[in-house]
Amino acid sequence: MALLKREEWQGFVRDVDWSYSYVDDEAVYPEWHSGTGKVPAPRVGAMKAIWEAGPWVRVAAAFSALGMVAHLVAVVTRGLAVDRAPWGNMYEFITALTCVAAIFFGYIVVRYRAWTLGVFVMGAVVLALGLAETLIYTPAGPLVPALQSYWLSIHVTAMTLATGIFFVAAVLGIMYLVAERYRARVAAGKSQPGNGLIARIPSPAQLDKLTYRTVVFGFPVWTFGVIAGAIWADQAWGRYWGWDPVETWAFITWVIYAAYLHARATAGWRGARAHYIQLFGFASLITNMLVVQVFITGMHSYAGVS
Repeated sequence: MALLKREEWQGFVRDVDWSYSYVDDEAVYPEWHSGTGKVPAPRVGAMKAIWEAGPWVRVAAAFSALGMVAHLVAVVTRGLAVDRAPWGNMYEFITALTCVAAIFFGYIVVRYRAWTLGVFVMGAVVLALGLAETLIYTPAGPLVPALQSYWLSIHVTAMTLATGIFFVAAVLGIMYLVAERYRARVAAGKSQPGNGLIARIPSPAQLDKLTYRTVVFGFPVWTFGVIAGAIWADQAWGRYWGWDPVETWAFITWVIYAAYLHARATAGWRGARAHYIQLFGFASLITNMLVVQVFITGMHSYAGVS
């Protein structure tokens, strides 16, 4: 192979459009994958991508953006009203985590151009927020003395962020199982291809990748939240760990998500088996939040739900 002369190389460098980014994930960007490795992917601005996606996407993006702004304003004004971090009871916690889920999913939509996922994820966010507003609404008020610590802004913030991210991962995992079942039925001749909304969502391989990346992002945040909670417990109760029901379930949830990541990364688990583990972890998280904290007496009985 002949080497480029100096003048030819300088011309090549000058003429290349360096605004390209490189992607090696054919599961997320199949239309850009040529089978030869990394391929250039044009970096299109978010607003331009939304505009080019069509009128329905533009309308959905506009309403979603307005909803996220209103949701964020509600969380912030709640904090200003109580003069503290606005996640001191179950109502505030769910309101904040759904806000995190909506914002995090907004990033996923723009980053991966996964427009059709919004129907499912945003729908789940609206449902959870609606249940919180109608069933467990708690008026603004001061914290119980045990929670009046700067550790509230550290420990509970981390758990709120992680729970919101795991919320998105759970919805993506359920969508994966639905999409995979639909693909299997089409392959077996039991369903017709191109059937409604299911045919428009990303492929099972794409959903598998997105779910895994979402859990990878949220797991360190959850780990930090558990560690921060142990430090707070030592300052408040004189011990790092006391096997309180909420502590125990938080640890169980951590173990399940760790098992999912371990199985996915080392054992090479793909498909439904891995997603069942991930969904089992989210079920453990929800059990801790809505059952253990509400109905089991312990050191963490601050849900404020009667």
